[in-house]
Amino acid sequence: MIDRRTFLGLAGALLATPRTGSSQAGGKIPIVGWVGFPNEPIESRWQDGFARGLRDLGYVPGQTIILDIRTYTTADELQHVLDDFVRQGVDVIFVGQPRLALAARKTTKEIPIICGSCGDPTENGLAASLARPGGNVTGLASLSAELVAKRLALMRELLPNVSRVAVFVFPVNPGTRATLKALDVSGRSLTLEIRRVEIRGPRDFEAAFRTAAGDRVGAVLLQDDPLLRTAGAQIAGLALQHRLPLSAGISEMAEFGALMAYGPDRVDLYRRAAGFVSKVLKGAKPADLPFEQATKFELVINLKTAKALGLTIPPSLLARADQVIE
Repeated sequence: MIDRRTFLGLAGALLATPRTGSSQAGGKIPIVGWVGFPNEPIESRWQDGFARGLRDLGYVPGQTIILDIRTYTTADELQHVLDDFVRQGVDVIFVGQPRLALAARKTTKEIPIICGSCGDPTENGLAASLARPGGNVTGLASLSAELVAKRLALMRELLPNVSRVAVFVFPVNPGTRATLKALDVSGRSLTLEIRRVEIRGPRDFEAAFRTAAGDRVGAVLLQDDPLLRTAGAQIAGLALQHRLPLSAGISEMAEFGALMAYGPDRVDLYRRAAGFVSKVLKGAKPADLPFEQATKFELVINLKTAKALGLTIPPSLLARADQVIE
Protein backbone atom coordinates (compact mmCIF):
# COMPACT_ATOMS: atom_id res chain seq x y z
CA MET A 1 0.00 0.00 0.00
CA ILE A 2 1.46 3.37 -0.97
CA ASP A 3 1.90 6.26 1.41
CA ARG A 4 -0.94 8.76 1.48
CA ARG A 5 1.33 11.42 -0.03
CA THR A 6 2.14 9.32 -3.09
CA PHE A 7 -0.16 9.97 -6.01
CA LEU A 8 -0.57 7.90 -9.15
CA GLY A 9 -0.80 8.76 -12.81
CA LEU A 10 -2.64 12.10 -12.71
CA ALA A 11 -1.69 14.56 -15.39
CA GLY A 12 -0.25 18.02 -14.97
CA ALA A 13 -0.73 19.75 -11.67
CA LEU A 14 -2.36 16.77 -9.99
CA LEU A 15 1.06 15.19 -9.70
CA ALA A 16 2.06 17.97 -7.36
CA THR A 17 -1.03 17.91 -5.18
CA PRO A 18 0.03 18.16 -1.51
CA ARG A 19 -1.55 16.21 1.28
CA THR A 20 -2.56 19.27 3.28
CA GLY A 21 -2.93 22.98 2.69
CA SER A 22 -5.17 25.95 3.18
CA SER A 23 -7.51 27.56 0.69
CA GLN A 24 -7.11 31.14 -0.41
CA ALA A 25 -10.16 32.05 1.65
CA GLY A 26 -8.72 30.31 4.67
CA GLY A 27 -11.39 27.60 4.75
CA LYS A 28 -11.03 23.83 4.69
CA ILE A 29 -9.96 22.34 1.38
CA PRO A 30 -12.22 19.40 0.46
CA ILE A 31 -10.48 16.04 0.33
CA VAL A 32 -11.42 13.24 -2.05
CA GLY A 33 -10.23 9.85 -0.85
CA TRP A 34 -9.60 7.63 -3.88
CA VAL A 35 -9.04 3.87 -3.79
CA GLY A 36 -7.17 2.61 -6.86
CA PHE A 37 -5.12 -0.31 -8.12
CA PRO A 38 -1.30 -0.39 -7.78
CA ASN A 39 0.99 0.04 -10.81
CA GLU A 40 -1.76 -0.21 -13.37
CA PRO A 41 -1.46 1.78 -16.62
CA ILE A 42 -5.15 1.40 -17.49
CA GLU A 43 -6.20 2.88 -14.16
CA SER A 44 -3.79 5.78 -14.74
CA ARG A 45 -5.40 6.49 -18.10
CA TRP A 46 -8.84 6.62 -16.50
CA GLN A 47 -7.49 8.80 -13.69
CA ASP A 48 -6.44 11.34 -16.31
CA GLY A 49 -10.08 11.56 -17.40
CA PHE A 50 -11.13 12.33 -13.82
CA ALA A 51 -8.38 14.95 -13.53
CA ARG A 52 -9.54 16.62 -16.75
CA GLY A 53 -13.11 16.65 -15.47
CA LEU A 54 -12.05 18.42 -12.28
CA ARG A 55 -10.04 21.00 -14.20
CA ASP A 56 -12.96 21.63 -16.55
CA LEU A 57 -15.09 22.39 -13.47
CA GLY A 58 -12.55 24.91 -12.22
CA TYR A 59 -10.91 22.91 -9.43
CA VAL A 60 -7.25 23.68 -8.76
CA PRO A 61 -5.37 20.81 -7.09
CA GLY A 62 -3.75 21.90 -3.87
CA GLN A 63 -5.81 25.09 -3.78
CA THR A 64 -9.45 24.12 -4.08
CA ILE A 65 -9.33 20.32 -3.85
CA ILE A 66 -7.01 17.55 -2.65
CA LEU A 67 -6.95 13.99 -3.99
CA ASP A 68 -5.70 11.44 -1.49
CA ILE A 69 -5.08 8.40 -3.72
CA ARG A 70 -4.32 5.06 -2.10
CA THR A 71 -3.76 1.60 -3.49
CA TYR A 72 -4.07 -1.84 -1.98
CA THR A 73 -3.05 -5.41 -2.76
CA THR A 74 -5.06 -7.40 -0.20
CA ALA A 75 -8.54 -7.23 1.30
CA ASP A 76 -7.02 -6.26 4.66
CA GLU A 77 -5.15 -3.35 3.06
CA LEU A 78 -8.31 -2.22 1.31
CA GLN A 79 -10.19 -2.18 4.60
CA HIS A 80 -7.34 -0.29 6.25
CA VAL A 81 -7.51 2.37 3.52
CA LEU A 82 -11.28 2.76 3.90
CA ASP A 83 -11.07 2.88 7.70
CA ASP A 84 -8.39 5.55 7.44
CA PHE A 85 -10.55 7.63 5.11
CA VAL A 86 -13.30 7.53 7.73
CA ARG A 87 -10.90 8.49 10.55
CA GLN A 88 -9.47 11.24 8.39
CA GLY A 89 -12.94 12.57 7.62
CA VAL A 90 -12.59 12.86 3.85
CA ASP A 91 -15.41 14.71 2.15
CA VAL A 92 -15.96 12.16 -0.63
CA ILE A 93 -14.74 8.64 -1.38
CA PHE A 94 -14.16 7.90 -5.06
CA VAL A 95 -13.93 4.33 -6.39
CA GLY A 96 -13.79 2.90 -9.89
CA GLN A 97 -15.88 -0.25 -9.72
CA PRO A 98 -18.76 -1.96 -7.89
CA ARG A 99 -16.81 -4.22 -5.54
CA LEU A 100 -14.94 -1.24 -4.10
CA ALA A 101 -18.17 0.75 -3.81
CA LEU A 102 -19.77 -2.09 -1.86
CA ALA A 103 -16.74 -2.30 0.44
CA ALA A 104 -16.78 1.46 0.99
CA ARG A 105 -20.51 1.49 1.73
CA LYS A 106 -20.06 -1.30 4.26
CA THR A 107 -17.44 0.86 5.97
CA THR A 108 -19.39 4.12 6.05
CA LYS A 109 -23.00 5.14 5.58
CA GLU A 110 -22.26 8.85 6.06
CA ILE A 111 -19.45 9.78 3.65
CA PRO A 112 -20.68 10.20 0.04
CA ILE A 113 -19.27 7.56 -2.33
CA ILE A 114 -18.94 8.25 -6.05
CA CYS A 115 -18.41 5.29 -8.38
CA GLY A 116 -16.83 5.88 -11.79
CA SER A 117 -17.82 2.64 -13.52
CA CYS A 118 -20.39 0.80 -11.44
CA GLY A 119 -21.81 -1.83 -13.78
CA ASP A 120 -25.53 -2.31 -13.12
CA PRO A 121 -26.17 -0.61 -9.74
CA THR A 122 -29.68 -1.97 -9.21
CA GLU A 123 -28.51 -5.52 -9.94
CA ASN A 124 -25.37 -5.43 -7.81
CA GLY A 125 -27.15 -3.88 -4.84
CA LEU A 126 -25.70 -0.38 -4.91
CA ALA A 127 -28.94 1.46 -5.71
CA ALA A 128 -32.65 1.08 -5.11
CA SER A 129 -33.13 2.54 -8.58
CA LEU A 130 -31.03 4.48 -11.06
CA ALA A 131 -33.27 7.53 -10.62
CA ARG A 132 -33.15 7.51 -6.82
CA PRO A 133 -30.20 5.53 -5.48
CA GLY A 134 -31.41 5.90 -1.90
CA GLY A 135 -28.09 5.48 -0.09
CA ASN A 136 -24.70 7.17 0.02
CA VAL A 137 -23.50 5.79 -3.34
CA THR A 138 -24.06 7.27 -6.81
CA GLY A 139 -22.12 7.82 -10.02
CA LEU A 140 -21.92 6.21 -13.45
CA ALA A 141 -23.57 2.97 -14.55
CA SER A 142 -21.41 1.19 -17.13
CA LEU A 143 -24.19 -1.31 -18.04
CA SER A 144 -21.88 -4.31 -18.11
CA ALA A 145 -24.62 -6.94 -18.27
CA GLU A 146 -26.47 -5.24 -21.11
CA LEU A 147 -23.29 -4.79 -23.11
CA VAL A 148 -22.16 -8.41 -22.78
CA ALA A 149 -25.19 -9.37 -24.89
CA LYS A 150 -24.15 -6.80 -27.49
CA ARG A 151 -20.64 -8.26 -27.52
CA LEU A 152 -22.04 -11.72 -28.06
CA ALA A 153 -24.00 -10.42 -31.06
CA LEU A 154 -20.86 -8.78 -32.46
CA MET A 155 -18.97 -12.05 -32.10
CA ARG A 156 -21.78 -13.84 -33.92
CA GLU A 157 -21.53 -11.27 -36.72
CA LEU A 158 -17.79 -11.81 -36.97
CA LEU A 159 -17.98 -15.61 -36.71
CA PRO A 160 -21.34 -16.63 -38.24
CA ASN A 161 -20.46 -20.33 -38.28
CA VAL A 162 -19.63 -20.57 -34.58
CA SER A 163 -22.22 -22.48 -32.54
CA ARG A 164 -20.53 -22.67 -29.12
CA VAL A 165 -18.92 -19.88 -27.08
CA ALA A 166 -17.09 -20.08 -23.76
CA VAL A 167 -17.81 -17.30 -21.29
CA PHE A 168 -15.29 -16.73 -18.50
CA VAL A 169 -17.21 -15.53 -15.45
CA PHE A 170 -16.05 -14.34 -12.02
CA PRO A 171 -18.21 -15.72 -9.18
CA VAL A 172 -17.18 -13.06 -6.65
CA ASN A 173 -17.98 -10.18 -9.02
CA PRO A 174 -21.16 -8.34 -7.90
CA GLY A 175 -22.36 -8.19 -11.51
CA THR A 176 -22.10 -11.90 -12.30
CA ARG A 177 -25.76 -12.76 -11.74
CA ALA A 178 -26.98 -10.03 -14.09
CA THR A 179 -24.33 -10.95 -16.67
CA LEU A 180 -25.32 -14.61 -16.71
CA LYS A 181 -28.99 -13.70 -17.03
CA ALA A 182 -28.26 -11.46 -20.03
CA LEU A 183 -26.08 -14.13 -21.65
CA ASP A 184 -28.75 -16.79 -21.29
CA VAL A 185 -31.28 -14.61 -23.08
CA SER A 186 -28.85 -13.47 -25.76
CA GLY A 187 -27.47 -16.96 -26.33
CA ARG A 188 -30.94 -18.34 -27.02
CA SER A 189 -31.83 -15.53 -29.43
CA LEU A 190 -28.56 -16.03 -31.34
CA THR A 191 -28.81 -19.85 -31.22
CA LEU A 192 -25.44 -20.02 -29.49
CA GLU A 193 -24.51 -22.61 -26.90
CA ILE A 194 -22.90 -20.91 -23.91
CA ARG A 195 -20.28 -22.77 -21.88
CA ARG A 196 -19.54 -21.07 -18.54
CA VAL A 197 -16.04 -21.31 -17.12
CA GLU A 198 -15.42 -19.89 -13.64
CA ILE A 199 -12.38 -17.74 -12.88
CA ARG A 200 -11.45 -17.10 -9.25
CA GLY A 201 -7.91 -15.80 -9.71
CA PRO A 202 -5.14 -15.22 -12.28
CA ARG A 203 -3.91 -18.78 -11.94
CA ASP A 204 -7.20 -20.08 -13.33
CA PHE A 205 -6.82 -18.70 -16.84
CA GLU A 206 -4.52 -21.38 -18.23
CA ALA A 207 -6.87 -24.17 -17.16
CA ALA A 208 -9.86 -22.15 -18.38
CA PHE A 209 -8.44 -21.88 -21.88
CA ARG A 210 -7.59 -25.58 -21.90
CA THR A 211 -11.18 -26.32 -20.90
CA ALA A 212 -12.53 -24.03 -23.61
CA ALA A 213 -10.31 -25.61 -26.26
CA GLY A 214 -11.32 -29.09 -25.09
CA ASP A 215 -14.98 -28.13 -25.41
CA ARG A 216 -14.27 -27.07 -29.02
CA VAL A 217 -15.72 -23.61 -28.58
CA GLY A 218 -15.40 -21.14 -31.42
CA ALA A 219 -14.64 -18.10 -29.28
CA VAL A 220 -14.17 -16.83 -25.71
CA LEU A 221 -16.12 -13.98 -24.18
CA LEU A 222 -14.88 -12.31 -20.98
CA GLN A 223 -17.17 -10.94 -18.32
CA ASP A 224 -16.06 -7.48 -17.20
CA ASP A 225 -13.92 -7.75 -14.07
CA PRO A 226 -11.03 -5.77 -12.54
CA LEU A 227 -8.82 -8.85 -12.91
CA LEU A 228 -8.78 -8.26 -16.68
CA ARG A 229 -6.96 -5.01 -16.11
CA THR A 230 -4.02 -6.61 -14.33
CA ALA A 231 -3.93 -9.91 -16.25
CA GLY A 232 -4.89 -8.59 -19.68
CA ALA A 233 -1.65 -9.43 -21.47
CA GLN A 234 -1.63 -12.95 -20.01
CA ILE A 235 -5.22 -13.57 -21.07
CA ALA A 236 -4.71 -12.29 -24.61
CA GLY A 237 -1.56 -14.38 -24.98
CA LEU A 238 -3.34 -17.54 -23.87
CA ALA A 239 -6.17 -16.88 -26.33
CA LEU A 240 -3.68 -16.64 -29.19
CA GLN A 241 -1.83 -19.72 -27.98
CA HIS A 242 -5.08 -21.72 -28.12
CA ARG A 243 -6.17 -19.96 -31.33
CA LEU A 244 -9.39 -18.74 -29.80
CA PRO A 245 -10.94 -15.39 -30.80
CA LEU A 246 -11.31 -13.31 -27.64
CA SER A 247 -13.86 -10.58 -26.89
CA ALA A 248 -13.75 -8.21 -23.90
CA GLY A 249 -15.64 -5.22 -22.58
CA ILE A 250 -12.57 -3.10 -21.78
CA SER A 251 -11.16 -1.45 -24.90
CA GLU A 252 -7.60 -1.73 -23.62
CA MET A 253 -7.89 -5.53 -23.84
CA ALA A 254 -7.70 -5.20 -27.64
CA GLU A 255 -4.40 -3.37 -27.18
CA PHE A 256 -3.16 -6.37 -25.19
CA GLY A 257 -4.08 -8.62 -28.14
CA ALA A 258 -7.75 -9.57 -27.79
CA LEU A 259 -9.48 -9.81 -31.16
CA MET A 260 -12.28 -7.45 -30.21
CA ALA A 261 -13.38 -5.14 -27.44
CA TYR A 262 -16.65 -3.31 -27.05
CA GLY A 263 -17.65 -1.31 -24.03
CA PRO A 264 -18.13 2.12 -22.49
CA ASP A 265 -15.46 4.77 -22.82
CA ARG A 266 -14.27 4.64 -19.22
CA VAL A 267 -12.07 7.71 -19.59
CA ASP A 268 -15.29 9.58 -20.35
CA LEU A 269 -17.06 7.92 -17.39
CA TYR A 270 -14.30 9.06 -15.04
CA ARG A 271 -14.42 12.56 -16.51
CA ARG A 272 -18.16 12.71 -15.85
CA ALA A 273 -17.64 11.35 -12.32
CA ALA A 274 -15.87 14.60 -11.46
CA GLY A 275 -19.23 16.32 -11.88
CA PHE A 276 -20.76 14.09 -9.19
CA VAL A 277 -17.93 14.97 -6.82
CA SER A 278 -18.53 18.66 -7.49
CA LYS A 279 -22.27 18.36 -6.82
CA VAL A 280 -21.69 16.51 -3.55
CA LEU A 281 -19.13 19.07 -2.40
CA LYS A 282 -21.74 21.75 -3.06
CA GLY A 283 -24.27 20.01 -0.81
CA ALA A 284 -26.13 17.47 -2.97
CA LYS A 285 -27.00 14.13 -1.36
CA PRO A 286 -25.97 10.92 -3.20
CA ALA A 287 -29.38 9.42 -2.39
CA ASP A 288 -30.99 12.11 -4.57
CA LEU A 289 -28.44 12.13 -7.41
CA PRO A 290 -29.53 9.71 -10.16
CA PHE A 291 -26.97 7.29 -11.52
CA GLU A 292 -26.09 8.35 -15.06
CA GLN A 293 -25.60 5.78 -17.79
CA ALA A 294 -22.71 5.43 -20.18
CA THR A 295 -23.29 7.35 -23.42
CA LYS A 296 -20.01 6.84 -25.29
CA PHE A 297 -19.00 3.36 -26.40
CA GLU A 298 -15.94 2.05 -28.20
CA LEU A 299 -15.57 -0.82 -30.65
CA VAL A 300 -11.92 -1.78 -31.07
CA ILE A 301 -10.74 -4.50 -33.45
CA ASN A 302 -7.22 -5.93 -33.53
CA LEU A 303 -6.41 -6.77 -37.16
CA LYS A 304 -3.01 -8.14 -36.19
CA THR A 305 -4.73 -10.75 -34.02
CA ALA A 306 -7.28 -11.47 -36.74
CA LYS A 307 -4.48 -12.23 -39.20
CA ALA A 308 -2.72 -14.45 -36.66
CA LEU A 309 -5.96 -16.41 -36.28
CA GLY A 310 -6.59 -16.54 -40.02
CA LEU A 311 -9.79 -14.52 -39.75
CA THR A 312 -11.21 -11.94 -42.14
CA ILE A 313 -13.11 -9.14 -40.46
CA PRO A 314 -16.33 -8.24 -42.33
CA PRO A 315 -16.01 -4.77 -43.93
CA SER A 316 -19.30 -3.74 -42.30
CA LEU A 317 -17.78 -4.41 -38.87
CA LEU A 318 -14.52 -2.62 -39.68
CA ALA A 319 -16.50 0.40 -40.84
CA ARG A 320 -18.20 0.63 -37.44
CA ALA A 321 -14.98 0.29 -35.44
CA ASP A 322 -13.81 3.32 -33.48
CA GLN A 323 -10.26 2.00 -33.54
CA VAL A 324 -8.51 -0.62 -35.66
CA ILE A 325 -5.19 -1.96 -34.40
CA GLU A 326 -2.87 -3.06 -37.21
